[in-house]
Amino acid sequence: MTQGGRANKSGNVLEKNVEATLLTHGYVQVDKKLQRKKLLQSLLSSTNLSKRYARQVYIGQGIYGTDIYVDFYIIGSTTIPSGLIIECKWQQSGGSVDEKLPYVNLNVLTCYPAPAVVLIDGGGMKPGAIAWLNAQVTINSNLLAVHTLSSFIAWANNHL
Repeated sequence: MTQGGRANKSGNVLEKNVEATLLTHGYVQVDKKLQRKKLLQSLLSSTNLSKRYARQVYIGQGIYGTDIYVDFYIIGSTTIPSGLIIECKWQQSGGSVDEKLPYVNLNVLTCYPAPAVVLIDGGGMKPGAIAWLNAQVTINSNLLAVHTLSSFIAWANNHL
């Protein structure tokens, strides 16, 4: 398996844990058979006010003019009525994920239609990168928090 393949597999483990947390808190996934660019429309237009989420949701164009797909988009939380975007970043060893954090932050600030939390885990990111993103929470009003998986679960217990 290539290094990129291993990284994707590891990242999927993080996403599966987030999904399990959402399911535990009563969220239901919207129809996965919808076209990827139709998921957000379906998610937001439903008259059903129950807790729902979708994965890999197209939210529009990013700062580079390219399509943005977010890892999770949830609605129906009583504490976050505008919806919530969850982004997952896993880096187990030295690599480039931490270099993508400024890109994610700027997209969250200027392009995301709802507040976001970013999960960073794996132990391989530069400490300065994590500290920098944590500092952005006070600057970027659309970035609610930066979490590890365990801190996300604790946060979800109180906010979802």
